[in-house]
Amino acid sequence: MEEYDVIVIGSGPGGYVASIRLADLGKKVCLIEKREVGGTCLNRGCIPTKSLLYSAEIFTKLKNANDFGINAKDISFDVNKIFDHKERVVKKLLNGVEYLLKARKIVLKRGKGKILDKGVVEIEKNGEKELVKGKDIIIATGSEPLSIKGIDIDHKYILNSDDALSLREIPKDIVIVGGGAIGIEFANFYNSFGSNVTIVEMMPQIIINLKDKKIANFVERLLIKKGVKILTRRKVEKIEIKNDRVYSILDNGEVLESEKVLFSIGRKFVTDDIGIENVNIELQNGKIKVDEHLKTNVENFYAIGDVIGGQLYAHKAFKEGEVVAEVICGKDLKINYDVIPWVIFSKPEIASCGLTEEEAKEKGIEIILGEFPFAGNGKAISMNETEGFVKLIGRKYDGKIIGGQIVGPEASNLIAEISLAIKNGLTLKDIGDTIHAHPTLPEVLMEAAKASIGEAIHIINKIF
Repeated sequence: MEEYDVIVIGSGPGGYVASIRLADLGKKVCLIEKREVGGTCLNRGCIPTKSLLYSAEIFTKLKNANDFGINAKDISFDVNKIFDHKERVVKKLLNGVEYLLKARKIVLKRGKGKILDKGVVEIEKNGEKELVKGKDIIIATGSEPLSIKGIDIDHKYILNSDDALSLREIPKDIVIVGGGAIGIEFANFYNSFGSNVTIVEMMPQIIINLKDKKIANFVERLLIKKGVKILTRRKVEKIEIKNDRVYSILDNGEVLESEKVLFSIGRKFVTDDIGIENVNIELQNGKIKVDEHLKTNVENFYAIGDVIGGQLYAHKAFKEGEVVAEVICGKDLKINYDVIPWVIFSKPEIASCGLTEEEAKEKGIEIILGEFPFAGNGKAISMNETEGFVKLIGRKYDGKIIGGQIVGPEASNLIAEISLAIKNGLTLKDIGDTIHAHPTLPEVLMEAAKASIGEAIHIINKIF
């Protein structure tokens, strides 16, 4: 039986980052993966979806090229080439991760990992089994698409997000069940290429995890303006397939007809059949319970990434991978989850970090707000991307920034400044007094900060 300092089960963003950091800290690491290195994010999530969305963005810009004085005629797309590009992007990054693992002499074992006992993990591949031993074990098995009980995902007419990423066609019409991040991104993708898109969301609003109703309503209006139909407070109860058409029957009796139905209702934690019951690792609401140092209730067992719940983001898992490696090597580290940003790569993009206005008020925090529209930003106007705004939330008594939300161009990049501000206890005045290059999009953050104290230049000031 081969022995290692650390065994990592799962090579997604958390698992492979933990392995790399552990190796850099001098540990002998065995990394177990039953599918592709890089996990959901690299192969079936973040990376391939962003590649597809960028193709959609280019196509949309070309269709609107006349607005910029560019004569672009007979614009068309080749769906196979779009997906070929996506595959090349994924392969390049996959090869890069595998190279990093190999360069650090991390032992990558292909197969399904299962905990048999403390320090012992079984690896099964094609019916053959192998045992490995390790002092510490990290569980990083991730999550997978959730389905509705009683509705069969047949992967042909009824799809999950994994299926959509390999569907080399643009349906004439598609029903997307679930108005969260995944649903919104796919709605933008299919809408950009001409699909008639309907979103069915059982909650009162789309993007329910976004507590800022102003932004959620704003995004909903933009989607409707693009032609996306949105049905909230509705649930798909039954699906029938007849003559290559799919009929989604809603709880109010309404029937939606389409070529495809895509379920994007969330994800479930991968905890089944990985052997946690053999060592009595504690679960909480289906996820592995860990403390602030990512330790489970069983000594020498750790868990990171989606499988421990919380925010199911790759960048969260990246950080947990780094932290757990340091903890195993004796450092007293923990993560501040209040400064983790999240992004929806819609058009325009949506991003948030820290508290929303509503959440701050629920906590009884007296706040001051600063808002600024992209319509007042020179760079946004030159790009013809003026829809959206930025909102900064500061504590009233000291002006420290405790949250921020952005809907608009490059929100995914702009949110980093807000994250940095929250992490380092910066104030609205600190951001407002920082000189930002002109003309650039980040000026909206400076102006929003100044607006909170009535000092913005490019809007009429009002104090919230």
